[in-house]
Amino acid sequence: MTNLPKDLVTKCRQKLLEAKAELLNRVKEARMDLHTTEDRGGDEGDQTMRALAESEFLSMTERLRKQLMEIEIALSRIESGSYGICEETEEPIEHDRLLAIPWTRLSIEGAEIRESMRKKYAR
Repeated sequence: MTNLPKDLVTKCRQKLLEAKAELLNRVKEARMDLHTTEDRGGDEGDQTMRALAESEFLSMTERLRKQLMEIEIALSRIESGSYGICEETEEPIEHDRLLAIPWTRLSIEGAEIRESMRKKYAR
């Protein structure tokens, strides 16, 4: 259980919910844009452009899906009372960091540890 100030948790929850809504809107808009420009036929150049647009759409939605998953995990951690604890060091995450990146699961020190481990084993 964390000892985060209630106002900090409230601000972070609000930021998370706003970010979630924004991500869902971006996916919806991108999907609508893709479908409105979808026009079968055309020459090879048109077909290539459609294929590239679809590929870009899939890449973007995958990135957004991962970010949405991080937001959902953070919201569930708020509900369970484990929000604000670094997964790497099990120490409290800095308040400024939580306000800047409310879905973070790592403190600055924890992020540095993960990065050094990633570099060490990324041969």
